[in-house]
Amino acid sequence: MSRVAERYKRDVVPALMEQFKYSSPMEVPRVVKVVLNAGVGEASANPKAIQFADYAMRRISGQKPMITRARKSIASFKLRQGSPVGCMVTLRNRRMYDFLDRLISVALPRLRDFRGVPKKGFDGNGNYTMGLKEQIVFPEIDIDKLDKIRGMDISFVTTAKNDDEARELLRLLGLPFRK
Repeated sequence: MSRVAERYKRDVVPALMEQFKYSSPMEVPRVVKVVLNAGVGEASANPKAIQFADYAMRRISGQKPMITRARKSIASFKLRQGSPVGCMVTLRNRRMYDFLDRLISVALPRLRDFRGVPKKGFDGNGNYTMGLKEQIVFPEIDIDKLDKIRGMDISFVTTAKNDDEARELLRLLGLPFRK
C-alpha cells in the first residue's frame, strides 16, 4: 500500500471526521481519480510532437495515454477535425496513490521558486486542477528523449461536497497550498 493511502486511512479520515462532524467513515471525502492532460498545440505542424508528449505521459503515469483529437476543424489554427491535439491519462486506485506520493514528495519540491500550489484551482464542486509548466520535474523523464519542455494539467476528482472539504482533504494528504 502506498504511503499516501496509508496516511489517508490513518490520519486523514479521523481528522476530517472530527473537523466536519461526519457520523460514518464512509462520508469522509476521498480522491476518486487523478487526470493528467497535456495539450500539444504544435501537433498539426509537427506530427512527431505528439509522440514526445506520449512518451512523457507514459513515463510519468506508468500507463498508456489516450490521444485526444480535435472535435471540429478550425481554419485559423490550421486544425482539422480528428487530428491529434494532446494526450491524457486517468489514474485510479494504486497508480493514483503512487502518483500522488511522487508528486508531493519528489516533483513539487524540485520546482524552481516553489511556494506551494495555488488555492484558486477549485471548481465549486470539490475538484481541484493545477498546472505544471515543465514535465521534467518528474525524475522518470529523460530530458534527452524530449524535443522540448512541455507543461501539463493535473486534475484531482474528489467526492467532497464543496471546496472547503476538498481543500482540507488535499492539504491533509500532503499537497502544499500557498499561504
